[in-house]
Amino acid sequence: MGRVAGKIALVSGAAGGIGSACARKLAAEGASVVLVDVNEDMGEEVLAQIKSEGGTGYYANLDVTNEDSWASLMDKIQDLYGGLNIAVNCAGVSVKQLSFPTETTMEEWQHITGINLDGIFLATKNELALMMKTNPVNGSIINISSVLGIVGQAGLGSYNASKGGVRVYSKSVALSCAQEKVNVRVNTIHPGFIRTPLLEQSINRFDDPQEGRRVYDALQPIGRLGEPEDIAFGALYLASDESSFVTGSELVIDGGFIAK
Repeated sequence: MGRVAGKIALVSGAAGGIGSACARKLAAEGASVVLVDVNEDMGEEVLAQIKSEGGTGYYANLDVTNEDSWASLMDKIQDLYGGLNIAVNCAGVSVKQLSFPTETTMEEWQHITGINLDGIFLATKNELALMMKTNPVNGSIINISSVLGIVGQAGLGSYNASKGGVRVYSKSVALSCAQEKVNVRVNTIHPGFIRTPLLEQSINRFDDPQEGRRVYDALQPIGRLGEPEDIAFGALYLASDESSFVTGSELVIDGGFIAK
């Protein structure tokens, strides 16, 4: 316990799935957590769970694609807590259905990349600026990508592009910080197939959802889907000082999916 005690953390996409698990894990390990999402009811519910377990935090309703909102939130965090040490950027969306490249619309492309990539850019830019004002400067930014940011999948061009962009952009920021001797580390986590509400939607598209679960379980060499807590443990490691020599790296948590 207490692996991030006394630290100030921000988690975007904190209302459900991976984001919720990360927020609760960081709070349980001693961080004060700012929860960011567009789903206010669920976000407040996660915050209530954290407080009921003895943790502390604050909820902010925020569209990750709005630069002015990010700037305002950083001002609020500085007023409340005096700075920022940890950021776990989980907010993201997937495509509604597979599409051949010639059938992918510009609207879909911009929607997916706008949230998954532009949102990460705005988050990282503003979080880094606040971390650099924090005394002492000791930051960790963790951007949630995907195994599909490393390997491709037919019909998911916009999603692959957005998550691949997160992977390489994060490496660039990590190198920039290292070059300028800014004590902020930047890494990515690449989840495989995780049991989240988003994945449940895909499973429920099968005529028989039970068969859908068996299909997804069989995709994983380890024999099961991942759980949000599997990703939260990885985020905790990267957020803590235990990973002080880790930057520009990618942590794959996928049950062996891309090892095949």
